[in-house]
Amino acid sequence: MESGAGSCRDSRGDLTRFALLSIAAAVVTIAMKVIAWQITGSVGLLSDAAESVVNLVAAVGAFVALRVAARPADTGHNFGHTKAEYFSAVIEGVMIFVAAGAIIVTAINRLINPTELEAVGPGLAISVGATVINGVVAVVLLRAGRRHRSITLEADGKHLMTDVWTTVGVVFGVFLVAVTGWLRLDPLIAMAVAINILVVGSRLIWRSAAGMMDAALPESDLAVIDTTLSPHRDRGVVFHDIRTREAGHRRFVQMHMLVPGEWSVQHAHDLAEEVEGELRAALSHLDVAIHVEPVDDPRAYESWRLS
Repeated sequence: MESGAGSCRDSRGDLTRFALLSIAAAVVTIAMKVIAWQITGSVGLLSDAAESVVNLVAAVGAFVALRVAARPADTGHNFGHTKAEYFSAVIEGVMIFVAAGAIIVTAINRLINPTELEAVGPGLAISVGATVINGVVAVVLLRAGRRHRSITLEADGKHLMTDVWTTVGVVFGVFLVAVTGWLRLDPLIAMAVAINILVVGSRLIWRSAAGMMDAALPESDLAVIDTTLSPHRDRGVVFHDIRTREAGHRRFVQMHMLVPGEWSVQHAHDLAEEVEGELRAALSHLDVAIHVEPVDDPRAYESWRLS
């Protein structure tokens, strides 16, 4: 007997408003950073502006992904569309690699042909203003991502926060260039920025790939499931072949529940419903599928072989 009444309903609401906030912030900061680069001629500030262009592309991708992920399950996608969020994170990671490559090429050219910087004070002031905007939006996105279990918002927030620290480093470096007169420090800073965002891009792609490969739930979630099932085990019920996965913000768990063979179908079904309700209460956005079998049947203990 299969019990699958545990489908959860998406109560996150419309998350695209956060993506729109990110898009607006990216447009504003790109304009500010381009102005800072033009008035100073700093390749370090140019690299910072290039990363903000990546922010814009990522924010647009996040908007599209969140729109798709919010669609309910249908006949063509029985488990919903939540994996769309992973594609957004992959796109963001790839764009980071593109931006890093452009930054490195520009920095090498400037390293070979160093150029004097101009109007450093106003340029740095504009960059600091852009950093404040990114910092505020990054905090909003990170909180929303964790609250709503959205890898898209969390990835966008982490990228923006990386951009904040990148800008802080660039501003400090350009300031040192102005103070010391060592012009080659400017492209060296740009290269450091490129390496930093390459690391961020690699992490985003790795995490997204794990999600698309149906990775099991983290140990913390598995511990919650085990704790929830323990009281029923004490009553002689056996749970085995427990398998889990996640897709975007949704969690999935399926298991075999072995009960005494003399139980009625109704009795076993009632217990399955009870277990499902407890699991959904313990973990948000959880879909539960329970297969009920007699505890005294040897075939009930067969399970898929996992390496």
